[in-house]
Amino acid sequence: MYQNGPSSPTTELNSRDREILLDIAEASLVEFVNTGREREVNRDDVPPHLLEQRATFVTLRRQGELRGCMGSLLPRFPLVEDVAHNAFSAAAYDPRFSPLKVAELPGLNVQISLLTLPEPIRFTSEPHLLELIQPGVDGLTLTLGRHRGTLLPSVWKMCPDKQEFMNHLKKKAGLPVEFWDDDIKIERYRTFCWSRTVTKV
Repeated sequence: MYQNGPSSPTTELNSRDREILLDIAEASLVEFVNTGREREVNRDDVPPHLLEQRATFVTLRRQGELRGCMGSLLPRFPLVEDVAHNAFSAAAYDPRFSPLKVAELPGLNVQISLLTLPEPIRFTSEPHLLELIQPGVDGLTLTLGRHRGTLLPSVWKMCPDKQEFMNHLKKKAGLPVEFWDDDIKIERYRTFCWSRTVTKV
C-alpha cells in the first residue's frame, strides 16, 4: 500500500515493476539458502528506471512473525541491487535471527518497502515531537552521537501509541526509554510497501 510521504517516490512503480523486484528478492533468498552466497543482478535484464538509486528495506515473516529485516535509509545503489542485497542481508545477517534455511522458504512472506528521502523534524521538546509525528504514516530515525536507530511505519501496528513508539525507537538506538537530550535529531520518511508469499523453491 501507499503511505504518502513528505517527498514522493520519483518513480511510481507499476504492478510489473513490483513483480520484478519481488522476483529479484526471492531469487536472492533462494541463492543464499542454497549456496550461502549473494546473488548478482544482471542490469541488462531490468527496465532502466529500476536502476535509479533508491533506498529500500526487505522484511521477512513466517506465520505473521518477523524472520528478518534489513535495509538502507539513503539511496546509494540501483534499486534492483538494493533489493537483492537487502533480501540477502535479511536472510543472512539480521543479528536477531539465525541464517534462513531452505526449509523455511515455502510460506515465507517477503515484503519490500521503498523509502522516500528522510526529512528532519524540527521540535523543541519530546512532547512537542510527539505532537508532530503521524502514527501509522511516519517512519522515524533517531540519531544522537554514535546512537542511531530507525523504525519503519509498519511498526506502528505493534506500537500504536506515540510514546510507546518513541520508547521503542530509543531502545532501538541503544538508549534508555526515559532518556532525553536536546541534541537528539529525528528524521521522518514514508514508505511504499508490497509483498507476496513464497509458494515454491
